[in-house]
Amino acid sequence: MASGTPRRARGPRSQEHSSRTDWTQRIVIAAVALGAAVLIWNAARAPMRLSVPDSVVVPALSDDDLAGERAFEQHCMGCHGKNAAGTKSGPPLVHKIYEPSHHSDGAFFRAVRQGVTAHHWHYGHMPILPAVSDPEVAAIVRYVRALQRANGIK
Repeated sequence: MASGTPRRARGPRSQEHSSRTDWTQRIVIAAVALGAAVLIWNAARAPMRLSVPDSVVVPALSDDDLAGERAFEQHCMGCHGKNAAGTKSGPPLVHKIYEPSHHSDGAFFRAVRQGVTAHHWHYGHMPILPAVSDPEVAAIVRYVRALQRANGIK
């Protein structure tokens, strides 16, 4: 601006426009942030669409593992499939998501005693299984862990 040219004073109309623009920008930013938060929240809560194994390697099983296999077939196979490979009704337990560092042995006990709200998969909730005894759960866990190790899940 030239030194002799007077500056135009901002009138009330200019301040009103500036204030409206600030509020519009704030609303747009808030809406974008809220939309992103909703997307992140829904993605975090949505059951995963994880792939199931084509086949499960079954190792030579110890007597304890065989007891677990029998208990698994009696109580779990209907949903989790032969050799814990999964079905249309329940997820595979021979899957990285169930490795010991993510789902401890205690998590299997809690699942049987308390049920599980669907959170990793799209199969629905796992019911409480009161007919399965603690020794049976322990044997099932040993069996599932043996299958996992034989399939590279440690």
